[in-house]
Amino acid sequence: MWPWSARNKLNSPGGDQAFTFLGKGARFKGTMTFEGTVRIDGRLEGEIHTKGMLIVGEHAVVEGDINADVVISGGRITGNIIASEKVELLTPGTLIGTIKTPLLSLEEGVSFSGTCEAEGRGELRALDAAARGATVPAPAARVRGAS
Repeated sequence: MWPWSARNKLNSPGGDQAFTFLGKGARFKGTMTFEGTVRIDGRLEGEIHTKGMLIVGEHAVVEGDINADVVISGGRITGNIIASEKVELLTPGTLIGTIKTPLLSLEEGVSFSGTCEAEGRGELRALDAAARGATVPAPAARVRGAS
């Protein structure tokens, strides 16, 4: 079960943004392109491109590459993520793939198998990444433990 702060991130898009939803049990195959916020609780096979936020619910399965401003996930993602602002992986999430982002946050209990590269502005923050088997190539990123 997610702590309140994490659940709040996954349940409210905030503001007057457009909000799209792919519900639990729904399946989508292909390329998804959108602006604003989208939440996925079903299964998506393909690519996602957005100038906005992608929220992957804890029961969701995404198989494909993601290119977004912000990615918040508690589900299962198999593919590569490029995020211009940040990636947050929440329990009980799983990610198998490559991440390129200026800011990465891994909650305790997340499973991450792949590589991570910090690009552009910001700082890479991997919380207990080594405990989950994460590989962070040097010198592209600094890894520090949870505070």
